[in-house]
Amino acid sequence: MAEKEVKLMKGNEVIAHAAIRYGCDGYFGYPITPQSEVMETLMELKPWETTGMVVLQAESEISSINMVYGGASTGKRVMTSSSSPGISLMAEGISYLAGAELPCLIINCQRGGPGLGTIQPSQGDYFQACKGGGHGDYHLIVFAPNSVQEMHDHVFEAFDLAFKYRNPAMILADGAIGQMMEKVVLAPQRPRKTDAEIAAECRTWATYGKPADRERNIVTSLELQSEKMEIINQRLQAKYKAMEENEVRFEAVDCDDADYVIVAFGSSARICSATVEMARAEGLKVGLLRPITLYPFPTKQIAQLAARGVKGFLSAELNAGQMVEDVRLAVNGAAPVAHYGRQGGMLFAPDEVLAALKEKLIDKK
Repeated sequence: MAEKEVKLMKGNEVIAHAAIRYGCDGYFGYPITPQSEVMETLMELKPWETTGMVVLQAESEISSINMVYGGASTGKRVMTSSSSPGISLMAEGISYLAGAELPCLIINCQRGGPGLGTIQPSQGDYFQACKGGGHGDYHLIVFAPNSVQEMHDHVFEAFDLAFKYRNPAMILADGAIGQMMEKVVLAPQRPRKTDAEIAAECRTWATYGKPADRERNIVTSLELQSEKMEIINQRLQAKYKAMEENEVRFEAVDCDDADYVIVAFGSSARICSATVEMARAEGLKVGLLRPITLYPFPTKQIAQLAARGVKGFLSAELNAGQMVEDVRLAVNGAAPVAHYGRQGGMLFAPDEVLAALKEKLIDKK
């Protein structure tokens, strides 16, 4: 058995290593704190000399997302990364990618807002990532890593699902996960897809050149006839339904006997895992449900906990209350649902979450 390759590195840095090792064809981005190390690491590693991967700093976020659109149209594995205000600038292009059904990977290492805000971590982009962000009825596949290892692993998973469903995928991290250093096991290097492999895999839609034995492929999100546009939308909705049925990923910690369940993702979930330990030490039966995919959301799993008799749910987020809406929809009135959060780049501590759980749910009984 080959020896595992283990490194100590930042979350942002490992994104770059994972992209190269996955066999990514191209990265197009623009620097913004706190995710600039993604591009900096790619430039340092010079994958164009080893795998042939293109790495290009665009003149803006708008340019970078449209370069992604062009690369994705040809069936190549392409990606970009940015942080909250930069993702806002990409919103139109992301909607175009979803409308044209183009697979790609987008990294958002969130910072506090609104506006320019702060460069400190936040989870204020949940609505933007999971409810569209751009115009029209569409969804991204959204992963929420809570460790440097998951930053690495989700690159592989997100790219695979993006191509499985021909849909843009996003890794929604934050400044804490992007900047922290942890041990990570790196995957072995995969070769990039050859032009022949891309032609075979993406034959029905990609614009890699017209062979003699098929019609010309046209990539567009434009359809001026309303009747046809409705059919396209219905096809997209059926695809999203398939994602919701088959691609939900979550982690449940001490939920089997829990009277109260904390729902948290990303860096918040790391903090709340300690809250669960503190609560259990006090004799309180508290569990943690961590959505790994924010879309598709673990609605059924939360509903099952509510049906089992969980007395209350606390959605712990670094925002004013966003994911809590999806938790409430899942619980559907079967139990009380409360929110606890910090904003502006502030992190909460495990004991703060436990105090909020007691105040908002346990002591109200």
